[in-house]
Amino acid sequence: MTSDGKEKMSAQASCLSFIKYLLFVFNLFFFVLGSLIFCFGIWILIDKTSFVSFVGLSFVPLQIWSKALAISGILTMGLALLGCVGALKEFRCLLGLYFGALLLLFATQITLGILISTQRVQLVRKVKDIVLKTIQNYRVHPEETAAEESWDYVQFQLRCCGWNSPRDWFRIPTLRSNESDVHLVPCSCYNSSATNDSAIFDTFYLSQFSRPRPQAQSGHNADICVVPANSHIYREGCEGSLNNWLHNNLISIVGICLGVGLLELSFMTLSMFLCRNLDHVYDRLARYR
Repeated sequence: MTSDGKEKMSAQASCLSFIKYLLFVFNLFFFVLGSLIFCFGIWILIDKTSFVSFVGLSFVPLQIWSKALAISGILTMGLALLGCVGALKEFRCLLGLYFGALLLLFATQITLGILISTQRVQLVRKVKDIVLKTIQNYRVHPEETAAEESWDYVQFQLRCCGWNSPRDWFRIPTLRSNESDVHLVPCSCYNSSATNDSAIFDTFYLSQFSRPRPQAQSGHNADICVVPANSHIYREGCEGSLNNWLHNNLISIVGICLGVGLLELSFMTLSMFLCRNLDHVYDRLARYR
């Protein structure tokens, strides 16, 4: 073989080595990231008190999110491990599994995007039904409050009350007052920025959210924090607030989705290129040496 041919084969081998270590380094980064996500989820699951004091916010259904984080971390670690070992040890079967897993993940994301775009009306109607059912069953079962507490958190963060308006809460049995005809709403509807009266703040709500809240008033259940609907509460329904949030953050959401998709496509391309050319290039290089 001529010297030009040997140089060409050597350059191809060097290119493959570069791709191999590039793929290894990127997957090592995601393996570490997955480990951190997993540890973060386990930390929340085991020691909620320390987590709450660290972030300054208590989101009551933490157990659900901690399990989701732990599972996401495990999946990220597993996928990154396939890429690391497959690239570093040049195992074609592992590279093939890595490519297949990324392809499945990418196809799932594309399918979800298409379904959300084409079934948007049905999705909004389904979300509305779930929210209104959650409101209707608010604190009916004290042992099953994850959905209600999640909705309280949504109202608190989006600064809204009810799905359509605060009137969604007026017919809820657990929020009816036996002492007067005043309608009551959960404390998550309270607009703390509309008043400077710190005397109405209560320790119970300080343990639930980072911002101060009004003192609980007795209703059907003394354990439920409620405020009168004619006090300083949010007047906008969460449907409008959610639409505004999506509209304001649409560019960021699309950008993140496109970035993740391009990253997955890049990794798939690199893994498939490495998988197809490893034996071919190295065998020819060894033969002519």
